[in-house]
Amino acid sequence: MKHNIRRCGVLMHPTSLPSTHGIGSLGDEAFAFIDLLSQAQVRLWQILPLGPTGYGDSPYAARSSFAGNELLIDLKSLAYDGYLDVEDVLFAPTFPLDRVDYGNVRSYKEPLLEKAADLFLAEAEETERAAYEAFANDNAWFLDDYALYQVLCRVYNDSRWFEVWPAELRLRDPAALDAVGKQYQKEIERIKVQQYFFFTQWAKLKAYANAHQVQIIGDIPIFVAPDSVDAWANRHLLKMDEEGKQTVSSGVPPDAFSADGQLWGNPVYDWDAHRKEHFSWWIKRIEQTLKSCDIIRIDHFRGFAAYWEVQRGEKTAMNGTWVNAPGQELFVALKEKLGQNLPIIAEDLGVITEDVEELRDTNNFPGMKILQFAFNVENGMLDATNAYLPHNCQYNSVIYTGTHDNNTSRGWYESLDGLTKDLVRRYLECPDDQVVWQLIRQMLLSSSKDAILPMQDWLELGQEGRMNIPSTCGTSNWSWRAKSLHLDAWRIDRLRSLIELSGRTGA
Repeated sequence: MKHNIRRCGVLMHPTSLPSTHGIGSLGDEAFAFIDLLSQAQVRLWQILPLGPTGYGDSPYAARSSFAGNELLIDLKSLAYDGYLDVEDVLFAPTFPLDRVDYGNVRSYKEPLLEKAADLFLAEAEETERAAYEAFANDNAWFLDDYALYQVLCRVYNDSRWFEVWPAELRLRDPAALDAVGKQYQKEIERIKVQQYFFFTQWAKLKAYANAHQVQIIGDIPIFVAPDSVDAWANRHLLKMDEEGKQTVSSGVPPDAFSADGQLWGNPVYDWDAHRKEHFSWWIKRIEQTLKSCDIIRIDHFRGFAAYWEVQRGEKTAMNGTWVNAPGQELFVALKEKLGQNLPIIAEDLGVITEDVEELRDTNNFPGMKILQFAFNVENGMLDATNAYLPHNCQYNSVIYTGTHDNNTSRGWYESLDGLTKDLVRRYLECPDDQVVWQLIRQMLLSSSKDAILPMQDWLELGQEGRMNIPSTCGTSNWSWRAKSLHLDAWRIDRLRSLIELSGRTGA
């Protein structure tokens, strides 16, 4: 008799890995993290988007949907390969252990990455050079634009191409692009080599994860950042005027959390233009991500059914309108190119309408269930019909204690009022100091096919471990780091035991 496979996963972005270089990397610590997951019989590693970040360092506002974040490149591996001196790696500045100081990390790592790229170009052996040339040729469709974009961001000290750059570069005049390409040929080549470093290291890490029965869940934000190479190189696919200025922006309407709604500022897609090109840009985006990951979570999935569009000049998202999107057409096109069983998780949180549920279910995409949203109180009682409570979850869903946008489970519980705390304790049948582990236990016992906990919950951290506070732009966002991967043996044993008892070994 066939049984449904169920798995457990841990959410931690590579930037959060411990290291002596101020930020997590794709080196020894990442491999040690895979070992830790394997030891506990955890079969899924969920990450945030891997793209190079810009202002604010948000992975969800990357400068490219296709490139990798150079700050994640492991320097020790480059030294081992002969492209850095041992001294470069051994004598690093003193960085905070629990947070990424992005400014200081950039000041330290970027010159060393340039040095390594220069040495590679000057001294790489023939086979390595051939592998790089093949990489550059195979990925020229995004790499050429990305490398030029990054160089121009540095030349003009600003990634806001639509405001700061000269018109001929902003609007991509071929002669102007050719001229700067020749002028900055060396700098452009450096960036391409760094991308080669990133994807070579990532491929080794992914292969190691898969060999240890760990699959990687990647992440795609539905919209691209305005100050990205995606927007600069694909103006015709976005609602922009002839000068490259957005005519409308994305956001969400007013709700219980925000009286004015949220004005995100991302450009929105001109779906008619995408139709004319048979959704080729989106097909490339999904295809490229599936080379780096095994499964993809799509952020703001509801935007494929309809999205909130706000006219240029509005200061808030209050006066927007819902605009229909051709989600089903897109997924049909994706399946024709990439296969019928797309490994996609739909981020379907918030106010979800029937058309979004239909789009999700028609394509057999699992939705998300968040335990922190499960304990709403009505008339002094727990609402036992809440769809996020473990006993109400269906198999085709992915349940989380919380996500990168939530407080940690301990931080969340400590912030609750007395009545809600009491109902949480009664549902979990435990005292205060066991709430986090009982949330994990109930999540694992649910029917959901995959159950994922942030690393911070495995460590039982309070709000000091929070990764992001939505709609804020502070230095604490996106910067949390684990101080060590040497967990107490009991933490590993307890999670493994719960995984085995709940049948989540992936077998």
